[in-house]
Amino acid sequence: MSGKAWAAFAALGIIWGVPYFFIKVAVQELSPFVIAWGRLTLAAAILVPVAWHRGALRAAAAHRGAILAFAIIEFVVPFSAISLGERWIDSSTTGILIASVPLTVTLISRHFGVHERLDTWRLVGLVVGLLGVIALLGLGTVTWPLGWAGVGCMLLATVGYAVGPLIIQRYFKELDSLGPIALSLGASSLLLLIPALVTFPAMMPSALALTSVVVLGVLCTAVAMLFMFYLVSHAGPARATVITYINPIVATLLGVWLLHENLGLGGVMALLLILLGSWLATRGAAAKSSSAAA
Repeated sequence: MSGKAWAAFAALGIIWGVPYFFIKVAVQELSPFVIAWGRLTLAAAILVPVAWHRGALRAAAAHRGAILAFAIIEFVVPFSAISLGERWIDSSTTGILIASVPLTVTLISRHFGVHERLDTWRLVGLVVGLLGVIALLGLGTVTWPLGWAGVGCMLLATVGYAVGPLIIQRYFKELDSLGPIALSLGASSLLLLIPALVTFPAMMPSALALTSVVVLGVLCTAVAMLFMFYLVSHAGPARATVITYINPIVATLLGVWLLHENLGLGGVMALLLILLGSWLATRGAAAKSSSAAA
């Protein structure tokens, strides 16, 4: 990889690890729907003009049904669910649970026409990752009952994040990905407009809460997407997926250091097991992706 690609890799690894911290800050004053809507609206305002300039919107517009489904599954539901769940669980726990997305992709990909052989190592990876989730939920990290409601929100978001890339692979494979994603961000903003207006705070939020939403929309969504496109085109999709294993570490460190969250033994064990399981479960796909890219 070139120096610029390494810089994009490092930047994206950090950028996609910080949303859970800023969501935790913003959700103290804003509703989950306002946070999700603000984030999506800002990202759409940046990426739609970029996609239009690249000429990526016209071809994508012909796939309205798939774009609407992608908007709901990848943006509306996960962004809202994560913000809601972080009312009840720590941001570090959120980052660890979301790290199980590669495991979920491996489990559900067959339902989207991706028939990869589930060999021994991938099966071991799924078992190890599942043990990590059990360690996180069973060793005192989450408390009943609201904590488990937060976990349910994260599992819902995890499924959405896992299904989203499979929709891209199945319906948008021949398109410039920036087009469908930009249109999906715009559609997501419209879908969340009414829930955001209904739950908009009566008093002006603090500068810290508003800044957190701006960071989520501009940096963690729009800029992150641009970095991701650059990284995939210059380093290949297989190397780009390694970022998945960096994000939860960043999220955990921010939660423990800045929000004084207590991760505990269960959290540490879960983080290591889920990351190891995700690597084992997806390494075959990564190797195949590298061969295809070559």
